[in-house]
Amino acid sequence: MPGSDPYLEHRRLLFATAYQLLGSVADAEDVLQDAWLAWNAADRAEVRRPRAYLVRMVTNLSLNRLTCARATRETYVGPWLPEPLLTSPDVAEGSEVADTVSTALMVVLESLSPVERAVFLLRESFGYSHAEIAGILERPEPAIRQIAHRAREHVQARRPRFDSDRAQRELVTARFIAACSGGDLNAVMELLAPEVTAWSDGGGKVTAARRPLHGPDHVGRWMLGVLAKPQVRGAVLRPAVINGELGVLVGFGEVPVGALTFDLVEGRIWNLRLQVNPDKLGGLRRP
Repeated sequence: MPGSDPYLEHRRLLFATAYQLLGSVADAEDVLQDAWLAWNAADRAEVRRPRAYLVRMVTNLSLNRLTCARATRETYVGPWLPEPLLTSPDVAEGSEVADTVSTALMVVLESLSPVERAVFLLRESFGYSHAEIAGILERPEPAIRQIAHRAREHVQARRPRFDSDRAQRELVTARFIAACSGGDLNAVMELLAPEVTAWSDGGGKVTAARRPLHGPDHVGRWMLGVLAKPQVRGAVLRPAVINGELGVLVGFGEVPVGALTFDLVEGRIWNLRLQVNPDKLGGLRRP
């Protein structure tokens, strides 16, 4: 649109870039604020390709923040999980946000170095060429190709293999919500794979398991125990598209208190991730 501000025009892309790099809605918003200030201070007459300029700025701001965040996460209380983001069509208008990578993949991306993560996402999620990524990160193209190859192999080796049948996921989600809402331990356990593992992120702010839990009995009892806690008792569980996949939103009316995402294999839940850290629920609030 003639006369429009390129920053505002590409804001959804810039947010998606920062969010996928950082795994944090709050940090992504901070990066965008810094980028907005830098953009307003820039000599725009010298900027020939505003979109590329802004993506490079946001990427490098995110890399600086991610490097610092890694040190903080080493002392994090309990398991660290990325901040969930509602990506239902009525919430995340625009393909850049709606196509945000799954929680499972974001967990895998945590095992990459900051530069590997940036190269992987710019290449695999946003479709940039190796030459374009080399320009964004100011590194030689052959080095970017090597990093991209190494990162892709790393992710493929660790990426969970799960079912993508939408109808089956809707059925399992509905049954899981009904079983948890009714406090039916046997029904919950029937939906869990024998090898199921559960992680919960309370960040030391609310009670959560400090270590992963394994097996249907432990995970099922733990899940029902969480829902029976005074601060959660009475909350409503409902299906919601979280990070591009159907999951479970836990809340009181429009106020979220938790988000549940999981991997589905042969109709059963394998990896279950519960985010209850109140500082990480901003992305679950509808605009």
